[in-house]
Amino acid sequence: MKPPANVARMPRPGARFHVRASPGIGTEFALPSEAAHHAARVLRLTEGDPATVFDGNGGEYAAVITRIARGEVIVRATAFSDVERESPIEVVLVQGVSSGDRMDYTIRKAVELGIGRIAPVFTERSVVRLTGERADRRATHWQVLAIAACEQCGRNRIPVVNSPVTLVQWLSERPAPGPAELRLTLSPAADRRLADLPRPEGAVTLLAGPEGGLTGDEAELAESHGFRGARLGPRVLRTETAALAALAAIQTLWGDF
Repeated sequence: MKPPANVARMPRPGARFHVRASPGIGTEFALPSEAAHHAARVLRLTEGDPATVFDGNGGEYAAVITRIARGEVIVRATAFSDVERESPIEVVLVQGVSSGDRMDYTIRKAVELGIGRIAPVFTERSVVRLTGERADRRATHWQVLAIAACEQCGRNRIPVVNSPVTLVQWLSERPAPGPAELRLTLSPAADRRLADLPRPEGAVTLLAGPEGGLTGDEAELAESHGFRGARLGPRVLRTETAALAALAAIQTLWGDF
């Protein structure tokens, strides 16, 4: 049934776009090309529709689309809100690089679950091995995924995704843990559950292996750098499940779930 002519078309909800710099209230600016394509071709937004833009450094701007032409989408920022949706607990995910779409899935969902930073690492059982320019390109790809996840889930601060390095290198560059920091590895053979641990006073660093998990030597090396084992029940979880299940548990126990 066609709506009456005097009934305004309701815009699609969830029109949030990341911009590279703070726009300033009252200014007009073009959305980045990928965001413009998504606004015009996917969401089918039109002139006059509201949107939300954020620069990744905190807060967001209410905006309105003023012009769509030749692939460009021009918006005007109308008001700023300092709303924050960050977790009260800082979690760093040190994730063994997995193959195929598994790593992409882990990046996106970790951002949705409130991760503060992601450090991809190559381990002895990592199938994917990248160096130099190829590693930098993959890190750029993962950062784009993190931005898209923030657009989707409402976060206004974008977690950094580091360029991948070996686990040995990453551990060697870490200082000794401070008294408030909690470092955890995931293992079904660990003698403690996450629920058995007291709420940490500082950040949590979570180390999750790739397909096949960490080797015994890698687990011992992590332990020598302050990591403690924790289990998520007696079952062996896949690499794309383990870290995400742990993040959900951490948010439930100590965060904002």
